Amino acid sequence: MADNNKVVIIGANGTMGAGAGTVFAGAGYSVTMLARSPGKAKEGLTDAQNDARAEAIAERISLGAYDSDLARAVGEAAIVFESLAEDLPLKKEFFELIDQNRRPEAIIATGSSGLSIAEMARGRSDSFRRNFLGVHLFNPPHVIVGTEVIPGPDTDPAVVKNVVAMLTRKLGRKVIVTKDLPAFVGNRVGFKVLNETAQLAAEHGVAFIDYLIGPHTGRAMAPLATVDLVGWDVHKAIVDNVYANCRDEAHDAFAMPAYMNAALANGCLGDKTPERGGFYRRAGKEVSVLNPKTGGHDKLEKPAPIEFVEKMKGLHRVGRYAEALKVLAEAKGADADLCRRVVLGYVSYALNRVGEVAASAADVDTIMSYGFNWAPPTAIVDLLGAKNTVAMLQKLKLPVPATVDQAASREAKMFAGGLLEYGRTFVG
Repeated sequence: MADNNKVVIIGANGTMGAGAGTVFAGAGYSVTMLARSPGKAKEGLTDAQNDARAEAIAERISLGAYDSDLARAVGEAAIVFESLAEDLPLKKEFFELIDQNRRPEAIIATGSSGLSIAEMARGRSDSFRRNFLGVHLFNPPHVIVGTEVIPGPDTDPAVVKNVVAMLTRKLGRKVIVTKDLPAFVGNRVGFKVLNETAQLAAEHGVAFIDYLIGPHTGRAMAPLATVDLVGWDVHKAIVDNVYANCRDEAHDAFAMPAYMNAALANGCLGDKTPERGGFYRRAGKEVSVLNPKTGGHDKLEKPAPIEFVEKMKGLHRVGRYAEALKVLAEAKGADADLCRRVVLGYVSYALNRVGEVAASAADVDTIMSYGFNWAPPTAIVDLLGAKNTVAMLQKLKLPVPATVDQAASREAKMFAGGLLEYGRTFVG
C-alpha cells in the first residue's frame, strides 16, 4: 500500500460514492470527493454527513471538480476509489485520466457492482493493471459491512492481500475474494431471487409476492420492496449484465420482466422517484401498489392471510427459525409450493456458485448475510437438515449443490454411527 492516507472518490455525488466517502473518512482517511462540479461534490458531502449523522466528518473531507482538481488529487492519493454509474465506456474514460495522473504505487479500486474487472483494465498501463481491482461495497455501506474484493487477471496478489487487510482491519468490513464474473457473488445470487419474484408478480401480484416471500423466509425486507430501495435502474443493470453474459441453470430468472422495462421507461425508479414510485408509491400515509397488468398503481390491499405464512411469521418473530422452516417444509397447497421453490431455489443457486465464482460455501454465507442481510444458505440447510434439503430440492427438480450432497452424506454417517453405538451399548 502507498505511504499516505489520502483517498480520492470519483463520482462522489452518487449514493455509493457518498457512502464510500463516509466509510473512508470515518476510518480516519483524508478524503477528496470529486464530481462534475463543486456543487455536485457538495451534495456528496451532505449525503456523507447525513450517513454519518455527524457534520464533523467534513473535517476529513475536501471537495473538488474533475476538470480543475482530478489531476492534482489523484497524483497525491494512496487510493483512488471509482464510483461512477455502471457504464463501462464512462468508467474506462476516467481510468485513462487516472492512469495518466496516478502515483505508480497507488491502489485503483472500482466500486462496480458487477462489470468486468478485466475489461475495465484493458488498455491501461502495466502498473495500473497490477494495482487495479474491484472493491464492491453494499448499500448503504456505512451500515452494511459485507464487501467483495475482485482481482483482475493482472492484479498483484500482494495488492489483493493488502487491500483485504485494510478493509478488514481499518474499515471493519466482512470481506470475501471473488472471481471476475458478472455480478460477482452477492448480486449474482441476490438479484436472481429479486428478479424471479418480480417475474412471479406479473401473475400473482406485487403485494401477494411480498407477503409470501417476506422476512419470515430469511431476509431483512420483502423482495420487491428491496428492489424499490435499490433502484430499478440498478436492478436492470445487474440482471441485464448477468442475462447477457452468463449461461447457467437459472439463466431465464435474470430476464427483466416486460412490465418493469415499460415502467422504467416512464421514469419509475422505485424509492428514488417518490412521485412515480416503483412497485410501491407513497403519498403521505396512502400507499399504492403497481399493477403489472395495467402499469398503473392501485390502492394497496393487504393479501388474505395464509395459515402457514402466519405460523412462520409468529415463529420467526421469537427466533424459532428451525420450527418456522419445518412449517414451510410440511405446508400443503400451491402457495406453499411457490414459497418453497423460491426459498430452496435460493439455496440451490447460491451454493452452486461455490467453485465457479465463490471459493467456498462460507464465502457465500458471509456475503449473503453481511451484504444482503439474508439468511445464509447453509444455515437454511442446517435448520432443515441436509437430507431433508436434498429431498426437497429433488422434488422441486432443482440442482443439488455438491456441498449439500456432502452434508447429507455426513449426516447419514453420523446417524448410522449413532445407531451402531446404540446397538453396542444396549443390545450387544
